[in-house]
Amino acid sequence: MANRHKPINLALQGGGAHGAFGWGVLDALLEDGRLRFDGISGTSAGSMNAVVMIDGLLEGGPERAREKLHDFWFGVSRAGSPFSTLGQQTVDWLSGQPGNSWPLQDWMRMWSGWWSATAQGSTFNPLRSLLEDQVDFERVRACPETKLFIAATDVNSGNVRVFQTADLTVDAVLASACLPYLYPAIEIGERYYWDGGYMGNPVLFPFFYQTATRDILVVHINPISRPDVPTQPQEVMERLNEITFNASLLREMRAIAFVQKLLDEEWLKPEYRDKLKYILLHSIRADEALADLSSSTKLVTDWNFLLMLRERGRTAAQAWLEQHYDAVGKRGTVDIRKEFLQDLPL
Repeated sequence: MANRHKPINLALQGGGAHGAFGWGVLDALLEDGRLRFDGISGTSAGSMNAVVMIDGLLEGGPERAREKLHDFWFGVSRAGSPFSTLGQQTVDWLSGQPGNSWPLQDWMRMWSGWWSATAQGSTFNPLRSLLEDQVDFERVRACPETKLFIAATDVNSGNVRVFQTADLTVDAVLASACLPYLYPAIEIGERYYWDGGYMGNPVLFPFFYQTATRDILVVHINPISRPDVPTQPQEVMERLNEITFNASLLREMRAIAFVQKLLDEEWLKPEYRDKLKYILLHSIRADEALADLSSSTKLVTDWNFLLMLRERGRTAAQAWLEQHYDAVGKRGTVDIRKEFLQDLPL
């Protein structure tokens, strides 16, 4: 992370096992080596990718970070999906085997089983021991260069809570990834938290105020656009999941676009222009890369499946670097209004 490298902020979405796509993106960026990370915002799987990568960078540089990301995701595959039966159904479906229709009643049985376990006080989370084994949180909290912003949702207030570098613990990362139909809320300082994806997936606003660079690269996990209208119950549930977990990000995109319009069209008096940061936005989208995968496959932790996602992420990041690296620090490479805010007036 030498000073000659271009600084950029990374915004890492969450999405269960699909976070392995984000692993692939980070692997390619680290291998390329031309970017320095000023700030990293992460939610859910994105938060895990962030802390594992930063710990690796601090321990031994880019190659060590790549090794630690590999080891972390291999650990995820060994721990297995908590929905192991349904996860295998998804593997069968991907391989084209018939008879796996994902009926709604299967999901209801799945929910019922996990709510029963929660009611009995079960708080087992295989990710806790994995993170504790893989990440030196004391080292991460002392990170001197990169600012970390990990999002979780406050259960009682409904607001986003952003855990910053000095606050990071294994509980903070688990809170960022705490889906309420999987695990009980995570208690931190007498507050309770669920997955950050509900209110910030990922959060962008800390970059506006707390980092020096104007460049933000958003690494998407959840497709924003789908060509078809879902008609079956399972399809409807999956699309609602994607829309819900993109909503907060799209709101922040709208705010960025509004500020850009204020500055581009000189709506502000000259003495106020320097008080606003003109964000240079970049994006690695998942719409095409993950178009053939339903939200159900976020539960699949088969190692070959995770490796496939990593390779898709690497391919997407390499294409982005080839097309847009030269623009970093000079101009944004995303037309926010066209790509994210279609049909919405500003």
